[in-house]
Amino acid sequence: MAALSAESSTGGFVFDNCRRNAHLEQNGLPLPKARKTGTTIVGIVFKDGVVLGADTRATEDTIVADKNCSKIHYIAPNIYCCGAGTAADTEMTTQLISSNIELHQLSTGRVPRVCVANRMLKQMLFRYQGYISAALVLGGVDCTGPHLYSVYPHGSTDVLPYVTMGSGSLAAMSVFESRYKPNMERDEAAQLVRDAIAAGIFNDLGSGSNVDVCVITKDKVEYIRPYDEANKKGVRQGDYRYKKGTTAVLSETVRKFEVTSETTEAMET
Repeated sequence: MAALSAESSTGGFVFDNCRRNAHLEQNGLPLPKARKTGTTIVGIVFKDGVVLGADTRATEDTIVADKNCSKIHYIAPNIYCCGAGTAADTEMTTQLISSNIELHQLSTGRVPRVCVANRMLKQMLFRYQGYISAALVLGGVDCTGPHLYSVYPHGSTDVLPYVTMGSGSLAAMSVFESRYKPNMERDEAAQLVRDAIAAGIFNDLGSGSNVDVCVITKDKVEYIRPYDEANKKGVRQGDYRYKKGTTAVLSETVRKFEVTSETTEAMET
């Protein structure tokens, strides 16, 4: 009987703390503070495909945790996805959808369409009502042509010729709105994506380091990492080493230690 009454584990994410936080708020206790995340991710549709771009800075509160983080994730051979938000959420979400897309491809025997990945992402994120902090830019090329989607953490999606997301999205969007034009060439589109990411890097404290670019066309995928080093480390102009004796020694103590040999015996087994 105990086995029958035991609650079976369903797996997936658990958000029991949401009810705990609501209870704390009702009793006048302060809620836990969310950590600020920083990222600039963009996407653009050009004449022959899609160009995705991202910076490479991963932050943990006010600390730069990783200077060369990969934010462009693999979904399928013809579909890639940029992630902004909590790094663990974006990584696990894209890996789960990539696995489901591969199973879908094996069962249908067809090249996966971008709208299928978009539907899987939005249905999963909507189920968790925004508690999975994953803001995504999904792009790819299938039998119907190039497609670009922006996917928000609560599950809504947009279909646009160019999109930006993350804390540096406003700076990147200003570059797109001033210079975008339909049917751009590959090199021109890649340069525009680079400039949009650079705008986020230089105008947003949460974005930084290098520029990664992924160019997806009907025939191939070019994942260029790094595409450009926006922040190159300079050469030190002076010598910052201090000579011995610059700082006065107030006291000095020398202790002598005797080294003795130790013997070990094997244990009886």
